[in-house]
Amino acid sequence: MPHPHWRLILNGKSAGDDAVREAVAAIRARGIELDVRVTWETGDAERYTREALDAAVDTVVAAGGDGTLNAVVSVLAAHDAQSDALPSLGILPLGTANDFATAAGIPGTPSDALALLRRSAPVPVDVLRVDAQDAVYWCVNLGSGGFGTQVTVETRDGLKKVLGGLAYFITGLSRLGRIEPVQARVRGGDFAWAGGFVALGVGNSCQAGGGQMLCPDARIDDGLIDLTIVPEMAGELVNTLRTALTEGQVAALDEVALRTRLPALTIESDAPLVLNLDGEPRQARRFDITCVPGRLRMHLPPGCPLLAASPVAAAGPRAGADEPLQ
Repeated sequence: MPHPHWRLILNGKSAGDDAVREAVAAIRARGIELDVRVTWETGDAERYTREALDAAVDTVVAAGGDGTLNAVVSVLAAHDAQSDALPSLGILPLGTANDFATAAGIPGTPSDALALLRRSAPVPVDVLRVDAQDAVYWCVNLGSGGFGTQVTVETRDGLKKVLGGLAYFITGLSRLGRIEPVQARVRGGDFAWAGGFVALGVGNSCQAGGGQMLCPDARIDDGLIDLTIVPEMAGELVNTLRTALTEGQVAALDEVALRTRLPALTIESDAPLVLNLDGEPRQARRFDITCVPGRLRMHLPPGCPLLAASPVAAAGPRAGADEPLQ
């Protein structure tokens, strides 16, 4: 029986990480063929993923942050093969925020993350397909717009390098006095909303921007998109968002957020708006977003809270498609 063949796509920022080298060596010592490809410039992760598909590897490991994960997912999800014919997907979280990995409970140390991948069978997970003008994007974690998006875009790389996820928090506090609502129309199924929003979450998973829980009940295997809209409000909004950033994020946002769950939705605006897809800003006047159920197979920890079938996820109430949560 041939040895499993893995391809690890490593963000170049972590190329000198001794813990990664040791974890890779430990996996190889167990008889797994593990190739490493290090990204150097934009487009490398996508190119290495296409090469992994051509090589028919068993598993592709996204070793980096949410951007690296998105690059790998975007190539795999766009392929014309069925999910069971694609390589399974593993995650080695090495980025600033690691929002998806954190929400999924992926271990933060390289040795533990790769050991999990070796021990766990892959499970089907959804991916969001985003059609915007003449482009198609994919999103495995969360799309965000408004305040949270601007915070992520404006957070400087130097600040992120020094402070990690705390950088998003500091940048967010600095913007609280100058929040400008984004005018848009959102519709899907029987749901329709129009107005100004200061935050928008389109969730396959639940958090973005270094831990902001925009879609706290989202699951990655339910075939649905969790939509959160924080509409334009009176002066108490700034205080509410400040509380969200400094204390109980979800509880504070629940006071003002509109939430629903849909298999597909459309976001339109008269002016170009920015939607951050897994941390990558995309601009268009219209986004058509569809949840593609079970598009990929991913290695996740037992009881992963992002899976609807897990004991942790099952403990809370869930609403069905088009059923408002609040």
